[in-house]
Amino acid sequence: MWNWNNNISPEMNVNKNIVDNFKKYSKIGGSFLIVIGLLGVFFPTFMSLSTLAFAAYLMLFAGFFTGWMTWVSNKKDWAGWLKSFVLILVAMLMLFYPLQGIAALGLLFSIYFFTDAFASFGLAFSLKPQKIWWVWLVNAVTSLVLGVIFVLGWPMSSVFLVGLFVGISLFFDGLALLMGGVFVETIDKDDTHKH
Repeated sequence: MWNWNNNISPEMNVNKNIVDNFKKYSKIGGSFLIVIGLLGVFFPTFMSLSTLAFAAYLMLFAGFFTGWMTWVSNKKDWAGWLKSFVLILVAMLMLFYPLQGIAALGLLFSIYFFTDAFASFGLAFSLKPQKIWWVWLVNAVTSLVLGVIFVLGWPMSSVFLVGLFVGISLFFDGLALLMGGVFVETIDKDDTHKH
């Protein structure tokens, strides 16, 4: 009933429907993310504003939901009300003052890159006798350079860089998803031809 293929995991062989859905939807989703990523690369300011709007509306929703949960569970919970108020306030500030909101996102990105650089340097030097240690070193240096680029031009560079980096990230996520679907399809075709 089930065909076994040594190139894929047992879970993929167990449920053919999941594999077929992954092949189909990973190509669709990957292509979509590639297009969105390219739009972000070619129109980084638009992508920065879109990223800001997405983050702001998520925070706004979270603020209202937190307020509602506080209302129905414990109306006297001042910490719940404070959290709800802060989330809604920050979301509104981001929406009404988008340049400052994008600058804040840029600052968060730079903190992320510096943190990633610090962690990657530590991992690289802990792996140093291994052949792969240099990959982590390159990752660390890249993250450090990206963090410095954000900080040197901050806050004005954020309008361009946030969208550019989000676009690049989405492009490579889409490419990875698309290639994953093609890989699974290739394995599945090879398995079908063998039997």
